[in-house]
Amino acid sequence: MVSSTSSLSSSSSKTASASSSATSASATGLAAGWSYRGCYIDNANGRILTNTQPSSSNMTNEKCVAACQAAGYSVSGNEYGQECYCGNAIINGGTLTSDSQCSMNCAGNSAEKCGAGSRMSIFAIGNLTTFAVPVNQKTGLPGKWEYKGCLGEPANGKIWKYQINLPQNNSATECLSRCAQFGFMAGGMEYGQECYCGDVVDIDTQNGTVTPESDCKTVCPGDPRYYCGSGARLSWYAWNLTDPLYKWNYPSGNDAGSYKFFVPGVVVPLITTVGINGKIMFVEKAGTGPANSTGAFELDPSQVGNFSAAWRTLKGLKTDVFCSAGLTLPDKVGRQITVGGWSGTSNFGVRLYWPDGSPGNKSVNDWQENASQISLQKPRWYPSAMIMSNGSMLVVGGEVGSNGAPQPNLELLPRVGPVLDMEWLQRTDPDNLYPFLFVLPSGGIFVGYYNEARILNPADFSTLRQLPMIPGNVNNPGAGRTYPLEGAAMMMPQKAPYTEPVTMLICGGSTIGAAVATDNCVSIQPENPASNWTIERMPSQRVMPCIAALPDGTYLIANGAQHGVAGFGLANTPNLNAILYDPTKPVNQRMSIMANTSVARLYHSEAILMQDGSVLISGSDPQDGKNPEEYRVEVFQPPYALSGLPKPTYTINNKDWAYGQAVTITVTSGNTGAMKASLMGAVSSTHGNSMGQRTIFPDFSCAGNTCTVVAPPDNKICPPGWFQLFILAGPTPSMSQWVRIGGDPAQLGNWPNTTSFKTPGV
Repeated sequence: MVSSTSSLSSSSSKTASASSSATSASATGLAAGWSYRGCYIDNANGRILTNTQPSSSNMTNEKCVAACQAAGYSVSGNEYGQECYCGNAIINGGTLTSDSQCSMNCAGNSAEKCGAGSRMSIFAIGNLTTFAVPVNQKTGLPGKWEYKGCLGEPANGKIWKYQINLPQNNSATECLSRCAQFGFMAGGMEYGQECYCGDVVDIDTQNGTVTPESDCKTVCPGDPRYYCGSGARLSWYAWNLTDPLYKWNYPSGNDAGSYKFFVPGVVVPLITTVGINGKIMFVEKAGTGPANSTGAFELDPSQVGNFSAAWRTLKGLKTDVFCSAGLTLPDKVGRQITVGGWSGTSNFGVRLYWPDGSPGNKSVNDWQENASQISLQKPRWYPSAMIMSNGSMLVVGGEVGSNGAPQPNLELLPRVGPVLDMEWLQRTDPDNLYPFLFVLPSGGIFVGYYNEARILNPADFSTLRQLPMIPGNVNNPGAGRTYPLEGAAMMMPQKAPYTEPVTMLICGGSTIGAAVATDNCVSIQPENPASNWTIERMPSQRVMPCIAALPDGTYLIANGAQHGVAGFGLANTPNLNAILYDPTKPVNQRMSIMANTSVARLYHSEAILMQDGSVLISGSDPQDGKNPEEYRVEVFQPPYALSGLPKPTYTINNKDWAYGQAVTITVTSGNTGAMKASLMGAVSSTHGNSMGQRTIFPDFSCAGNTCTVVAPPDNKICPPGWFQLFILAGPTPSMSQWVRIGGDPAQLGNWPNTTSFKTPGV
């Protein structure tokens, strides 16, 4: 028995001759279960088997059967003596005819017949299915899809850029279901096996043409009853817009927010952090600024009208913070920390800053660092960091500096035990850098990396649950979400009484190789065992986005590019538009297309919530020869900042809260009737990662102007840390004040106990 297609040569110099002394049925040595099924008329309405195997001067029925079986097909057919075709059914209205019409000897065995001109000797295993002449599918379509006709592709290019190759199973049902899943309301099939997704408007913008329906006449491999376009012809469909897959909102005027120039910059930041002293820390990659740069600068937003007073230069950084992680610690002074860095000693870096001063009042403290006294256990470039529910600091992943070997492990600060290796980090390197980390209300740790996510046990960091694969692009499900395929992630708001499952949101990303930026956000309730990812299409593609959580529970999506990946010179077409994502609206109606900026914010850009409720937009170091290193600092003003409504104000005495504690504030202006409060976690922004982000709407009640805020109940709903407390009168937030919740259970205030570091105590 022939068992491989390798027995079929490519020679076609020998032509088989007709003979009446042999029949196709005389074939012997067929693969087990295969048998002769008769002579069929081919090509009356197109090929009746569409997979073509190489012609051969040694062709026999046995060799064709073996070739088709090896290729995974259940039907084989010989034609013209030396041609072999495969399929899983007789299609295109192939009909049985007299065996005598298959009269051409097999090129490799004159004792057998191998079809004839437009006649096939058919062999099959199992039941042989035949299909009538196909038509364009107009009924039985999924969802709200409707058949529209046949389209001609433009002379150069394609109408729709998202192509999916489905050589075995393409059909209107399969193709259009995929398009709809990712929010595309136009789609079609071409060349039988190609599926395309896009928008109706693309037909005009890409110069598609309407052609006769008869031009689309290639059978669908996944459903031979129907046609799937043809060469340069699309059988196309559109979603009925009476029930659209998504609805983007288009606010105008002040409702669209605005970008505003804020202050001339002195640095291209790598990380920005709003300090509990009301000032904003900027730290830079070594070599970005002047050769004599100290690498750290603090901005006082209250002094932006006075450039020299607005900026302060800090000293103390001794190693390069290039692609490090940053956090605000839960100690009583809210020290800021960065860990990791580019190479050498920087890789092990642990750097601390004690914020001092206040808006309008001078700060004097500098950064502190001494690698000989305190350092990471392992070198880390592009790690992530998180405050755990017990108050200690978890550091995850990275590389051994300067595009080196992976660092597929995690460690704790203050140092406890050895590093722990993680198979999932090793396996997904190098597309898992700057992973997304969040403490879940159940106590588990959510980790999002590359196109995977899991929940870790905080006791031993074993996996409690492997979540479904994170969806990517419609034409590449394996698109990634973390550096260098960089997207951004947020935890959606938690609201008292904290009974609803928490939802994680990830937006943007890109693909390996082709670097096609992702045009969707995905979300999941990771603690719900039955949960899967929900896909919401974004108005444009975006890689390297930044997301800032706003005090009203919405999220600003900004910055990034429409093509490429993260890194120097690896992305193009800046995305200048801002998107507002509102999780209180129905899925696929949550995105509003907001104002545009004129400033490209690409690699190494940031977005961070300020105490007045606006978003500081900074940075960009693309090194692409087209867009500059960006020193200008902007703010995005959300609609509530432009409404003209007065901000509510309040006073508070107790700024150090225990879990579950009822804390009294006095509202000094604003209607308390419908007032609410939000707690916004202290964030360090870098590479699309908002380390420390958390949005909490605590229980809030008022009697007159005396209001009570009830702190979250435990360290899982609210890990220990510093939060901006806003009160909101309708949509309008107050200026925030900083409060600490949960104390300092890991006693970070006494760490590190060395001579080079000043500690505040517990």
